Amino acid sequence: MRNKNTGNFIEKYVKSFLNACSGIKYIVKYERNVIIMLLASVIVCFLGFYYNINIYEWLFVILSIGLVIGSELINSAIEATIDLITLDKNPLAKIAKDTAAGATLVFSVVSFVGALIIFCPKIF
Repeated sequence: MRNKNTGNFIEKYVKSFLNACSGIKYIVKYERNVIIMLLASVIVCFLGFYYNINIYEWLFVILSIGLVIGSELINSAIEATIDLITLDKNPLAKIAKDTAAGATLVFSVVSFVGALIIFCPKIF
């Protein structure tokens, strides 16, 4: 892991950017749900172009994709932190992991419902 606090002004920001990219690369490689999220994102974007959705619908789609994938990144960070602290079965660790996963589920369901609202009238 690169230390983002060494180097000049530009180097520090480049290192921070590369560290963030490493986090994204990690979840794509190791978190199986992210592949489903990315596939759904590609499908929704294709449908958006195909059905020529308006700018407000695009804003919802883009925001939803960002929130779902962003919440999965946070969920993975919380799970890794809990595992770093303890691998023992602990009810508080379970609550932390489950509620973080629940946040991703909530964003996913809301995004799915929003996609239904946008695309069902266009498809049917």
